[in-house]
Amino acid sequence: MRTTPEVVAPARGDRAYFLAIAVASAAALALLSWLILLRKGDASLDVDLRFMPAVNAGLNATAATLLTLGWLAIRQQRTALHRRLMVSAFAASALFLVGYLAYHYVHGDTKYVGPYRGAYLALLASHVLLSIPVVPMALLAFYFAWRKRFTAHKRVTRFLAPIWLYVSVTGVLVYFVLRGSAPAVP
Repeated sequence: MRTTPEVVAPARGDRAYFLAIAVASAAALALLSWLILLRKGDASLDVDLRFMPAVNAGLNATAATLLTLGWLAIRQQRTALHRRLMVSAFAASALFLVGYLAYHYVHGDTKYVGPYRGAYLALLASHVLLSIPVVPMALLAFYFAWRKRFTAHKRVTRFLAPIWLYVSVTGVLVYFVLRGSAPAVP
């Protein structure tokens, strides 16, 4: 029987990292809330980012694919491949977030005007609410992996993986539902 040197309780240096994750996550959530709920876009910027929702859907699809491949790689104990795939999935999601912020800063929110408003809003609500913990949980998972604390890493990713995958897939669905409805209003 092999024992691991991993310490389950947070180490002294962990607290600073956990605090940094909490502050960065709260700041990101505040920015997103302001952008989506209070800011209405700015047509005077003379920038056309109407192509960004399609790019963002592609980035979400890429993240979902990379997450799935990363899960398969770790199941096959191909840790180096798993690591590269997960970093790539995080990069795709980060690029999505930048594109999402840019689009909403310029164009504001897009309203759904189709016939299935209740179903759309339920899909969107689950997507938005579940997207909130993805960044802090992903940062924790990376931190634990970097520190070679794989038990803690596994504990976080047991919840993170299905949530992140769901958010990525529903991001694509939201795009297609919005684009498939009557003319979307930016």
